[in-house]
Amino acid sequence: MRVLLIDDHALVRKGIETLLQSRGIDIAASVGSGQEGIEKAKELKPDIILLDMKMPGMTGPETLQMLRSEKIETPVLMLTMSREEQDLAEALRSGAQGYLLKDMDPEDLVPALNSALSGDNVVAKELIGSLTRIVQGKTDEPDKPTDRHAGLDNLTPRESEIIGHIADGQSNKVIARELDITDGTVKLHVKAILRKLGVHSRVEAAVIAVENGINRKGKK
Repeated sequence: MRVLLIDDHALVRKGIETLLQSRGIDIAASVGSGQEGIEKAKELKPDIILLDMKMPGMTGPETLQMLRSEKIETPVLMLTMSREEQDLAEALRSGAQGYLLKDMDPEDLVPALNSALSGDNVVAKELIGSLTRIVQGKTDEPDKPTDRHAGLDNLTPRESEIIGHIADGQSNKVIARELDITDGTVKLHVKAILRKLGVHSRVEAAVIAVENGINRKGKK
């Protein structure tokens, strides 16, 4: 696994580098700004990106949006001190695959990276309540999109079935087991779902499904 670190605090970067390297993780690069991060992501094509939420100049979400506009689909995990619900919502709606806190148990970081690489969304356990409110559409996030469900009509029957499982918070492994298909097949379906809905993360897809009353049992 090759990780790109983007954080404006050199001390934080050094600590994360040391932690990951001690566990056999390769640091592709470690940079202090969003613009540098975008350049390194294009040049080095890391497996995963750890991105600070609040940085001077280009913020984490702005960096992430720029990465996506450059067609860089590398999984991105936000690593931040912010526990604000609106920051979590902004990160996920920008396409982050996860949202971790800098005061997390160091032993939990590598498993979180592995989960993200497996296609799962990873959110700090302290923020699960906020995530639930976001998915249920109960957040006051001002940029909450409307009328984003047109792509649902383009989903195949199997994709419609899978987005219902996503809306219920199931991981790829659980979905594969319940539908008696392989993890790889689920990943391909999830990728197609995100493309058709025009979103970058499972959480965004889950929001659309919940807003339209879709769960594992189908349309409400």
